[in-house]
Amino acid sequence: MIEVSQLTKHYGDFAAVSELSFTVHPGQLLGLVGPNGAGKTTCLRCLAGIIPPTRGSLRLAGYDLATDPIAAKRHLAFFADEPRLFEYLTVAQHLAFVARIYGVKDADARAPLLLDELDLSDKRDSLPGELSRGMKQKVALACGLIHSPQVILFDEPLTGLDPLAIRRTKETIRRLAREGASVIISSHLLHLLEEICTHILIVKRGVRAAFGSLQEVREQFAHGDAGVDLEEVFMRIATQGDRPQPVSPPDSAVPPPLA
Repeated sequence: MIEVSQLTKHYGDFAAVSELSFTVHPGQLLGLVGPNGAGKTTCLRCLAGIIPPTRGSLRLAGYDLATDPIAAKRHLAFFADEPRLFEYLTVAQHLAFVARIYGVKDADARAPLLLDELDLSDKRDSLPGELSRGMKQKVALACGLIHSPQVILFDEPLTGLDPLAIRRTKETIRRLAREGASVIISSHLLHLLEEICTHILIVKRGVRAAFGSLQEVREQFAHGDAGVDLEEVFMRIATQGDRPQPVSPPDSAVPPPLA
């Protein structure tokens, strides 16, 4: 479970994220959407413990990221948009190394299954320099999943993948949710989010503009029009004034509008 309450991140006088609150329950796939510079990556980096928030509460799998960061991160996997691998470790050695760090006792059984699922079995003895960018992305995915994380964060997960790898990656993401993980996917590929996500969070200038199930968000911004999809919702929010109206009910945590 992911619980975010009043997340705020300042860089000097600039508020990259302001009073952002939302929850992702086990089994839910949340699509994180927003224009460039809206605060999506800042939000993910705070959730991953890479940068500290200015204020606010972040809980992952029941653990407070500020007071119990090691326990929280044991249940976390964060996949950045650019995979980073060790130059002199083979694919199999990457998995063994990460498994040892997390204390995965059944790594010998889990690793071959992940390699097979991600079509990496014939690359197990290859070094990163011998792999395409898409293959490196899949190696990073296998490493991140070896410890069965309960909280999974994706930043543009399909970048550099071929059509077959895209399909298999989507199937893997769906499987993770079915098995009870709480998943956030940040992407500009709105058709991807509409295809696989159960919930949507749209941010604009660091402020929550819409949050709810995919159907709730569509209905909130349809304004009586039929067949409104996520792309149209995004365009309506992105082009409206500087005071986006949240989809949440009045008694929930709603961030103040920007002045």
